Amino acid sequence: MFPLGSPLLPGAVLPLHIFEPRYRALARRCTSSDDPFGVVMIERGSEVGGGDVRADIGCLANIAQHQELPDGRWVMLATGDRRIRIVEWLVDDPYPRALACDWPDDPAEVPAQERKATVARLRRLRARASEIGALGVTAAESAAIDDQLAKLAVAPAGASAWSFQLASLVPAGPFDRHSLLCAPDPASRVDVIGEILDGVEELLGER
Repeated sequence: MFPLGSPLLPGAVLPLHIFEPRYRALARRCTSSDDPFGVVMIERGSEVGGGDVRADIGCLANIAQHQELPDGRWVMLATGDRRIRIVEWLVDDPYPRALACDWPDDPAEVPAQERKATVARLRRLRARASEIGALGVTAAESAAIDDQLAKLAVAPAGASAWSFQLASLVPAGPFDRHSLLCAPDPASRVDVIGEILDGVEELLGER
């Protein structure tokens, strides 16, 4: 397990710079055996040194790229695979470990019209935030995200994958992102996205 300050969503990309000895050991274990690892959000405390309070919902991560540096540090790129629920935390030896099980979405489709309306709303708000420099991304990054949103507006993907792809593009803090991860089904996740966008509208003075 790899507790972090922000949750990982299925389908999202996770770049890591690993320097703490216990996570170096985790990196060696996972890369040598081609195993995934779990990511959970730290609700209180810090990932450095232990003593943290960890969430019980997380995401399995697959390692896409990795490199061990001469000084023992690791750089790694992982991608979110599927959602997991922690059954029991084990002793952190030699790294955080837990018993976990898959936690798939409940089946709940999102109507096509609602999908299009939610994507259109997010595109509009991102465009407005980008105009005033509120997103902290470059123009090229903003354009790339808008291209992804345009594809999601007409994507034939299943509701679960679609909702997580959309959630990863919503401007949200760690706890809002964790709420998106914990939504029990795609329809509920779209409701959470709507609540987050309500807050974005207030910040932009558009309500």
